[in-house]
Amino acid sequence: MEDSVPAHQDSFDDLLAANVEFQRQFTDGGFDGIARAGVLMLTCMDSRILPLHMVGLRIGDAKILRTPGAHLTDDALIGVIVGVHLLHVRRVLLVPHTRCAMATGTDADIAAAVRASTGADLGDLKIGATPDQEGRLAADVARLRDHPLIAGRAEIGGFLYDVDTGALKQLL
Repeated sequence: MEDSVPAHQDSFDDLLAANVEFQRQFTDGGFDGIARAGVLMLTCMDSRILPLHMVGLRIGDAKILRTPGAHLTDDALIGVIVGVHLLHVRRVLLVPHTRCAMATGTDADIAAAVRASTGADLGDLKIGATPDQEGRLAADVARLRDHPLIAGRAEIGGFLYDVDTGALKQLL
């Protein structure tokens, strides 16, 4: 098992110092939270993904949701519903990516890795991992297209982002 990291307030000092510089250069205040371009993107939590940049949008243009593997979890579904009904979302992009850890195995594989690392059992926690990335994307797109609170109110598209080239390809 790995040693646990003690929680100390100074553990975040470098990030808070960086935020001071960020504040000095910050010019993006005053937005109302509405998706000006009518776009919502659900993508992966992977830091190689810059959602707004990949589609030529800017701060204030879109709502961005992130989940491991860009899977449409129940929480992400709530975000889409809120976006469609309250934040002027009219187009929803589901965007998993190449070389995603969540597409390299199953929930059981990830649970085994966590157990090997920590000795802890994940129990019945649903991770959402699957090597069938396109099948998962198709199921998530269908879930949104068929949802009674979304169907007919927003266009739904399934895409794949290539983290090595920056290319975005529509699959569904």
